[in-house]
Amino acid sequence: MKLPDEELDELLRALSHRERRMFLRLCWDEPVAAGDLAERSTLSLATVSEHLKVLRKTGLVTLEKDGRFWRYKADPRRIEAVLASLGRWRGSVNGT
Repeated sequence: MKLPDEELDELLRALSHRERRMFLRLCWDEPVAAGDLAERSTLSLATVSEHLKVLRKTGLVTLEKDGRFWRYKADPRRIEAVLASLGRWRGSVNGT
């Protein structure tokens, strides 16, 4: 799936931050609460929430309700879309 350039730009900006990539890795296999992500980071809960907002806005994570908690889960389809969009350049870069 080829993403429009504007959407790809937004996703790449979201992925450009080290902490956001760490949060994606931490919630890749199972949903994780924001507080748990904050405990694994040196950032405040408020700052973690801002990063999670960016990840949510770009669709890189989804929210799942678990009792009274909201948990974040990475959406691998969005990463696959980024990779597919970047992969379309492979032929041009390699001269094919």
